[in-house]
Amino acid sequence: MHDIKDTVRAQVRIGYDGRVHKTFRGHRARERFAHEVRVLRRLEERGCDFVPRLLEADEAGLKIVTTNCGRLVEHLSEERQREIFAELEKYGVRHEDRALRNITYRVADGRFCVIDFEFATLLGADGGPEEATLKP
Repeated sequence: MHDIKDTVRAQVRIGYDGRVHKTFRGHRARERFAHEVRVLRRLEERGCDFVPRLLEADEAGLKIVTTNCGRLVEHLSEERQREIFAELEKYGVRHEDRALRNITYRVADGRFCVIDFEFATLLGADGGPEEATLKP
């Protein structure tokens, strides 16, 4: 496996099969794990096709396995970044860590994708928060 990120909060590795393995650790790891699983499931239910698909969720190991959404993006205008993150809200999710590091590019279809949902906010029918965010 190839390490992509190794911090106090998470380790992210890409397997030789291309799947992404994320292990949560550190402060509120169990809550962040459960929240990201909930958000990814919501996005899949609503047909969002520019986020990773959850393949496995290991609650005991605080680990998820997802599809790979492409390569990290190095340069993108702030306006385009805002557009990409705003598109998520149509699916009932507000990304609370709107940084370039959470946008990838999927060469297969030329699509920008969004990753890393542990601090995202699930939105209710009225567009307001459905629950408290885990945003630090």
